[in-house]
Amino acid sequence: MARTPDFFQGPPRGRRRPPPPDGARAQPLGFDGVRLSLEEVDASLAAAADRLSIPKAGWRNPEFNMLAISGGAAGGAFGAGALVGLTRAGRRPEFALVTGVSTGALIAPFAFLGSAWDERLTEAYTGGHAANTLNILRVSANLDGALFRAEALERLIHPFVDEALLNAVAAEHAKGRRLLVATTNLDSQKPCIWDMGEIAARGGADAVDMFREVLVASASLPGVFPARRFRSTVDGADFEEVHVDGGVTAPLFVMPEALLQWRGLSRRMRKGRVYVLVNTVLDPAPRAAALGLSAVLIRSFETMLRVSYRQALNVVATFCAAQNLPLSFSAIPDVPETSETGAMLNFDTKAMRRTFTAAMEAAQQPSFWRTPVGRADPWEALTERLTSGT
Repeated sequence: MARTPDFFQGPPRGRRRPPPPDGARAQPLGFDGVRLSLEEVDASLAAAADRLSIPKAGWRNPEFNMLAISGGAAGGAFGAGALVGLTRAGRRPEFALVTGVSTGALIAPFAFLGSAWDERLTEAYTGGHAANTLNILRVSANLDGALFRAEALERLIHPFVDEALLNAVAAEHAKGRRLLVATTNLDSQKPCIWDMGEIAARGGADAVDMFREVLVASASLPGVFPARRFRSTVDGADFEEVHVDGGVTAPLFVMPEALLQWRGLSRRMRKGRVYVLVNTVLDPAPRAAALGLSAVLIRSFETMLRVSYRQALNVVATFCAAQNLPLSFSAIPDVPETSETGAMLNFDTKAMRRTFTAAMEAAQQPSFWRTPVGRADPWEALTERLTSGT
């Protein structure tokens, strides 16, 4: 029987969960200091910037590249393929700061570690694991708050996150690079930013379990997967937090929101550059909507997602413009296969491999990265690949 770590072993189901004290800073049981909690005062924001290794004036490295990877469920095959394609083209930047949400959180450790981990990343998104694990035949019989049992997502993620990966993340963290993942705390209705390198640096079996659990929580789409429970402490008192998919509050993020508005950031970011991988289609796909209950629900859900991702990208673009930071982004193009109802939740292996391969080939072209201004879209190769069915 698998060991259940203390930090997410909550009270029995059905027991009422007392809320944490107002304004209290909770810490995951046994893992103090692995989350970023920012007060909106310059002193703590400067300390947070230091913790994230955001450069000060006089930064000597030639560049400070940041990568934000969005959610998108099965669309994560796009971001995974793009990274592998950038490796093959010899144009993959080294990222000093990597952030991920939902499926982007699953990609983020491999983006952070670099091309040496491309084989594992490729296997995760093209090896058929999602199709085998997230099969309709495996739908939870008791529908305990979700279509699938918690174990389904664990089986999908755990094999790719082991002690070797954590040791590699910890080594890069020690060099000053940072890996951040977002979940949504349902109790506070706020995003929760986890410092994954700090978790990895703790070492041991508990660190592996916590690293995995944060990734699972970040990808636990409400209604599809059950919420995750974390035991936490405030002033020595234990209570339980409930976390779900980070995309509920932060479809993508470059750094914690409070830092985006910090007036001291501009002088630190003079050599910065921001990259964003969006694992879904951004543009609307007009068509006659079906009127069935499930069709309306899915169409409404996809509409909400596209709007929220466009808004999230606009926030990043506004931030970059204010800080005079170059911004490059890439997203799944709007073609029939990526606009079908329910495409984001289509974990069919052939479809995911097609998306992965198309993104890998497109990423080897100089035109892969786009900018928010002048969105001339020379993506013929990617569009053709996705529509050809090959």
